[in-house]
Formats: sequence, structure tokens, C-alpha cells
Amino acid sequence: MLSVVIPAFNEEDMICRAAKAISGELIHAEIDYELLFIDDGSTDTTWIQIGECAEQSERIRGVRFSRNFGKESAIFAGLEQAQGDCVVVIDCDLQHPPEKIVEMYKLWEEGYEVIEGIKADRGEESKFYSFAAESFYRIISKAMQIDMEKASDFKLLDRKAVNVLLNMRERNAFFRALSSWIGFDTATVEFEVARREEGTTKWTTWSLIKYAVSNIASFSSAPMQIVTILGGLMLLFSIILGAIALFQKAKGIALEGFTTVIIIQLFTGSLIMISLGIIGYYIAKIYDEMKGRPRYIISKKCGFHQS
Repeated sequence: MLSVVIPAFNEEDMICRAAKAISGELIHAEIDYELLFIDDGSTDTTWIQIGECAEQSERIRGVRFSRNFGKESAIFAGLEQAQGDCVVVIDCDLQHPPEKIVEMYKLWEEGYEVIEGIKADRGEESKFYSFAAESFYRIISKAMQIDMEKASDFKLLDRKAVNVLLNMRERNAFFRALSSWIGFDTATVEFEVARREEGTTKWTTWSLIKYAVSNIASFSSAPMQIVTILGGLMLLFSIILGAIALFQKAKGIALEGFTTVIIIQLFTGSLIMISLGIIGYYIAKIYDEMKGRPRYIISKKCGFHQS
């Protein structure tokens, strides 16, 4: 059986559309399936829509979080609740084309264990957003030594790969990177990002920045090296200025005043604060991991095999 995990946050207009579109493709391809909607603490009628869909079809199940825990948590909740021999993760807004699920499933039947959905284009995005996204994935790709510049959350995982991911107990997990990092026999399927039919994106510029910073920190220690680089640059700068000051002192041409001293102090203080900020962020991540709190809290379920 194929499990389709569909994270949803304030997607009341898309629940029924997504269920109908995905079910239609899988029924036509004669694939045994289940749809698993994960309501990430929506504040609209998303959960009501999921419940109505579950009443109409025994193939549809729903899980509701007690509050908004984020898309990564919703994906991992779906992986844990999924009962299929393989699992597809797809966005509820249908910008990931449902017809590609069939293509992924056929590759899985051929023996591939991870089938990655690769973006042929980024759809309708602003130039700033595209630049920021490309920069983020370039950093992640260098940290992982894996090309992720066209990666997405749209992918199919064999049960073996799903179990490996679920056994990773880190709280700040980055699904898109981890599913590539685990390896296994991998194939790719290209897709074009479709236009959103209803609703608007839930990602703001600030939330995207936080998402990028959090995932870079959770998957790479590269930012920590910035502290070392800044320290080295400051040392070099200090040696040059020190040599100039000694030379001027020896020649008796040293200038009076504190302008240079003040600039150096401000520059040094800025580097120290930046370095402490980076170190403090990693310490906060360690603190979050040590507390051992769950990735998410489930408040309700609907559909077959209720518990």
C-alpha cells in the first residue's frame, strides 16, 4: 500500500481539492493507497474539512496537532502514522503535481528506495525569493556534499528509508536534507511547480529566514567557522594597525586623538557580539535537544483505525 502524507496549515479551501485530485490519479492507476492529512494547528476550518473527507472515504485519515509545530513536525508525524509499504510526501496546495506520484510509484516498483521530486523551475516567485532560496540551498549543498539546489519535500520513500528517518531522534530535523543524506537507491522525477488554485502561501519573509537559519544550524556547523574566520581577520587587522602605530611612534609622527582607537574598539566589539550570537544560537539548539520535548503533540484523529 502507498501512504500519501499531506501536511496542511490553514488550507480549508484545498483539503477536498487535494483529496479528490490525488485519489483520482491513484484510483486510475489502480494503486492501493491511503491519504493522511496532518493539520498543523490550523485556525480555520481545515480540520472540519479533513473530518468530512474522512467520513466520505475509508482511505482518508486525519491527525490534528494541539498547536502549530511547523511543517517539519507535520511531515514526521505523517511518516510515523503512515501504514504503507512506501510513503509519498506532497504539499496540500497541489503545487506538487499529483500525477507525478504514479511515476514515483512505478520507479519504486522497479526497486528504487528514495525517489526525489526535482523542480524543473521554481514557479511564480519574486526575484528576491528565488535568490534567497538558491543561496540557502547552495550553502546546504556545500555542507552536505549533496546537490540540493532543486530539491523539494515532494518525494517517495520506501518503508526502510522511513524507518531510518523515524529512528533519528533529533528534534530540529530538516526532512528535505535528511531524506537525501540517508542514501539508499535513489531516482529523480522532474516536475514543474503548478500555480496555487486557492488560498495564499503561509510563508512570510521572516518565517523563511527563520526556517533557513534553523535548518542550516541543525544540519551544519559551518556558521561556527565564521567565528574562527572573523577572529583571524581581526588578528590580521590588528597586526597591520599595530605595525603602523609602532612605525609612526618610532618616527615621532604619531597623530593625537582617539578616532582610530574608537573605530577599532567598535569594530572589535561588533565581531565579538556576532561571534557570541552564533555560539549562543548553537548552545540554544543543544539546550532544545537536551530537554527532549516531543516534536509534536497530537490532539485529535479521524478516519479508520481511530485511537
